[in-house]
Amino acid sequence: MDGVLWRDKTLLGDLPSIFNTIDDLGLQVIMATNNASRSPAQYVDKLAHFGVKIESWQVITSADATAYYLKNQFPEGGDVYIVGEESLKKTITTFGFNPDGNHPVAVVAGLDRGINYQKMTEATLLIRKGVPFIGTNPDKSFPILEGEAPGAGAFLAALEAATGVSPVIMGKPEPIMFKLALERLAVTPEETLVVGDRLETDIQGAQNAGCFSALVLSGVTTSESAKLWQPPPQIISPDMTSLLAKLAMERNAI
Repeated sequence: MDGVLWRDKTLLGDLPSIFNTIDDLGLQVIMATNNASRSPAQYVDKLAHFGVKIESWQVITSADATAYYLKNQFPEGGDVYIVGEESLKKTITTFGFNPDGNHPVAVVAGLDRGINYQKMTEATLLIRKGVPFIGTNPDKSFPILEGEAPGAGAFLAALEAATGVSPVIMGKPEPIMFKLALERLAVTPEETLVVGDRLETDIQGAQNAGCFSALVLSGVTTSESAKLWQPPPQIISPDMTSLLAKLAMERNAI
């Protein structure tokens, strides 16, 4: 959503019109975001504020993917040490894990705007002891009005430097979020167009999953860097409005 529907607090187009066009084209939609600092319900509320009605199942965050992975790895639940924000903690708690315990089965790290040295130290010590290291997503930055702010990947890089251990990544471009989205929509990769603004996560993830891909230039990727990406996305468009206009023209031409 960041870089596609909005950039920080600035909308990237007329959102009600965008979603009406999606409906008119007869397309199902799920929004998959690497941002683990907001819950699906918060995104539903945010979109409702902008005049768009969706349901919680239509939003998948990297926190959802992380909790899904943890439940598969540790069916009985357990303690989890979290470098992250309240939404991540709540999501993991709903899957039967305790973010406040003393014997963690895993260290989960993501964006944490309340980070401090003690928290990073505790995570480092646990990872060095062999506790599995899980990262919500690899995004090194995310767009704000002033430019690019540190993302989850920046925190993961610090922990990796301190421990020599690479995290298992849950968000895009890894397959878990795409698998969840395809299952919820009950579609195949060949029937699915992934739209994103970031080459190394959205487009790479779509290509890894066997989906069609569309890059919008309303976020972090420039047209110059898009031309260098191989294999190229099927569509490159300035924004969602122009992308949907192109899809509508192709639909009418059939």
